Amino acid sequence: MTKKIRCLISAGPTREWIDPVRFISNPSTGKMGYALAEEAVARGFEVDLVSGPVSLSAPPGVRVHHVVTAAEMEKTMKELFDEAHLVIMAAAVCDHRPKRQWSEKLKKKDFPKEFEWVKNNDIVQGLSAARKNGQKIIGFAAETTNSMAHAAEKLASKGLDWIALNEVSRKGIGFASDFNDVTLLSGAGETIALGRDTKKKTARKILERVWP
Repeated sequence: MTKKIRCLISAGPTREWIDPVRFISNPSTGKMGYALAEEAVARGFEVDLVSGPVSLSAPPGVRVHHVVTAAEMEKTMKELFDEAHLVIMAAAVCDHRPKRQWSEKLKKKDFPKEFEWVKNNDIVQGLSAARKNGQKIIGFAAETTNSMAHAAEKLASKGLDWIALNEVSRKGIGFASDFNDVTLLSGAGETIALGRDTKKKTARKILERVWP
């Protein structure tokens, strides 16, 4: 019996808490990562989906691991990483968190004018550095300016096999939309424009390219 491909996918935003009722985050809805998980199951993969806070139902056949903060996502991804053949980091992870988190709600009069920030670990870069032979790692780059250059730099600096460039400043694609317009860049120097399409069909195109 052929061994199933294990696929590890991250999706959605992370939240970094200021106090019990306030946090910083981003507009990610998780739609792209969930579409990738659904398509991976359709291709016969065993799928673990590490999801930040979203309002989406778990795709049938997918094992969903719910997290909130970047640190929680990093911990869960590391725990599942060794058994994965294919890793797709589609989550929009907060790069920084407040240095201090208050245990009680801050009153208006006490709210700081400035915050100190701590840099979160780069999850996909850490996974790439710890990879074993045969593991393939794909990242996502949500960009607004000089998009190709920034995506190419991330591809190289993080040691990825592929990166999916998503220009989120364009209307009708990206965050919260049902559509995307992704360009794939590979470590081998390939650039493949997938064209504007639904996130479901974009997920299919991505998987066809990165795991043919």
